[in-house]
Amino acid sequence: MPTVLHVITGLDTGGAETALFRLIDGSAKGRYHHRVVTLLPGGTMLPVFRKAGIDVAQVDLRRAPVSSFLQLVRILRAARPDIVQTWMYHADLVGGLAARLAGNRNVIWGIRTTGIAHAPRATAVVRRLCAWLSGRVPHTIVCVADASRRSHVEKGYDSQRMVVVHNGFNQSPAVGALQRMTLRAQWGFDDTHVVVGNLGRFDPDKDLENFIRAAGLLAPAHPELRFVMIGHRNDDERAQLDAWTAATGHAERFTLVRERADALVCLAAMDVFCLSSRNEGFPVVVGEAMTAGVPCVVTDVGDTALLVADTGMVVPREDTAALAAGLDRMLRLGPDARRALGLRGRARVHERFTVRHTLERFENVYSRVMEGGT
Repeated sequence: MPTVLHVITGLDTGGAETALFRLIDGSAKGRYHHRVVTLLPGGTMLPVFRKAGIDVAQVDLRRAPVSSFLQLVRILRAARPDIVQTWMYHADLVGGLAARLAGNRNVIWGIRTTGIAHAPRATAVVRRLCAWLSGRVPHTIVCVADASRRSHVEKGYDSQRMVVVHNGFNQSPAVGALQRMTLRAQWGFDDTHVVVGNLGRFDPDKDLENFIRAAGLLAPAHPELRFVMIGHRNDDERAQLDAWTAATGHAERFTLVRERADALVCLAAMDVFCLSSRNEGFPVVVGEAMTAGVPCVVTDVGDTALLVADTGMVVPREDTAALAAGLDRMLRLGPDARRALGLRGRARVHERFTVRHTLERFENVYSRVMEGGT
């Protein structure tokens, strides 16, 4: 059975990590065997991968960059995978070069975002290097969204090597009413509250301040509204969120929850999901919210509008007034109409964006790479 060895920066909870897990887990009885190497140790999703029986090796590129790179080369030489698939800029650069040094030309890069305007300077440097090497190192570059493909071609990536494979989502059983009510009660919500939620890591690309400001604009006209934000990882991030919510004058309406592993349960406890990002590719969390039957209000980033289509509200990015207006329109639909939108969103994912669809696309890519085609 051919082997695909995946190189990813780390296994903290995030869209790329979730997509990788679903790809491997969904292909457990497929035509390819999958292994994983991370460039950083640990990660909140590491136990999830290992519990599923996925072979994960880890190096520590941050602590020992040279020796870790050489260790990665040795791992690749020993494993002799048929394909090396890398995920995100740093893994594309480091994993791609290590693969070529180990003698493997079947390299697939992975682009997960549309832009990096607010990323650290080092990430911008890495992306420029990747653009320069994109015609030499990878056989194929898989973009998670057509918007990602277009933006990276503009930045100098080799367009001839690019294909688009959207994220896929599992049609999980509906979360039970008792589980939903229990979690809402833990967060301080009752049946009189309408809960608007945001779930994602604390990152400039997620533009969480935009969500908080929009919530602050809505709060006076909607006394029933409560807001939950899930995903901060440490005290510094919590302190910044506290400062932003305090500035709205309605801090008591916000519940801030640390990063959790049960995303679908958290989403199902919401009445409306809101994506406030300024930069995305094909956001996993929106697909998960739709799978959970939760109607979405999202910013028009990446291919998010394609994913949501007419099952939710799409508004311009980095426009707090527009985001608040979109949420207001959703709220004024009433519970029955919101529920109907949520069910339409769930059906849309089932029809067009399942893990099976994604797996089939990736396996077609693998076949072309192994055959040496384009």
